[in-house]
Amino acid sequence: MKQFVGIGYRKDFGEEFLQSKILHPSFIELAPENWMNIGGYWKKVLKRLSEKYPVTAHGLSLSIGSPEELDWKFLKQIKQFLLDYNINVYSEHLSYSKCDNAHLYDLLPIPFRYDAVKHIVERIKQVQDFLERKITIEIVSYYTPVAAEMSEIEFVNEVINGSDCNLLLDVNNIYVNAFNHNYDAHNFIDQLPLDTAAYIHMAGHEKVSEDLIIDTHGQPIIDPVYKLFEYTVNKLQSPVPVLLERDFNIPEFEELAFEMNELERICKQAWSLEYVS
Repeated sequence: MKQFVGIGYRKDFGEEFLQSKILHPSFIELAPENWMNIGGYWKKVLKRLSEKYPVTAHGLSLSIGSPEELDWKFLKQIKQFLLDYNINVYSEHLSYSKCDNAHLYDLLPIPFRYDAVKHIVERIKQVQDFLERKITIEIVSYYTPVAAEMSEIEFVNEVINGSDCNLLLDVNNIYVNAFNHNYDAHNFIDQLPLDTAAYIHMAGHEKVSEDLIIDTHGQPIIDPVYKLFEYTVNKLQSPVPVLLERDFNIPEFEELAFEMNELERICKQAWSLEYVS
């Protein structure tokens, strides 16, 4: 039976993941920067992973919002990596992570401005032309807007529609942003170009005060995010892959399997397919 839910592979999983009879992901996701040009033990692990599961790539350092020229040497390595491991989906973040060639080691928000839209649309088109494929762009969490000229939803829609890229719909990010910036998450999802959604991310977050939550990927998914996910998948016209992200504070495989199973159940109900655990 068709399965929809995958998991982000972390080196913390190690050999145990390949031998596990508890986790049964439909695919795995890797950060290509952590795996390109490696050799030895981990290259052998990557080969085994790619033979056992379909692989998607979720990048960290394209820095689509940076002011300087795209890193063509890096993009050449990305292109070869996607080809080497038969990767059909390459996603990145609607953010920037370097400036003046200094890596900032964070995904920083891009100002919601018309000049930023024009700049990013052109860069996405250049990347897609070079890679000879559409890329998938994720709406990121942010904690303060910077010199905004438009709303977040206007900014996202202008970028997605102008560049003709796909949308990575991170439901937890939308929940986090809606909570922190006091807007309605359901209304935000209603206004997205959902026909471009190629992929969904789900993760946990941490509430640090009464008016602030942080997107950590280190906690279990909470019920309101599950409910927003259910709302989201019911809005989609056709099924898409769903990924469970857990970047640190890794629990036992049984806990990850519980979350994956719950996501699978919601998908099957929304897309009118019989659910079998």
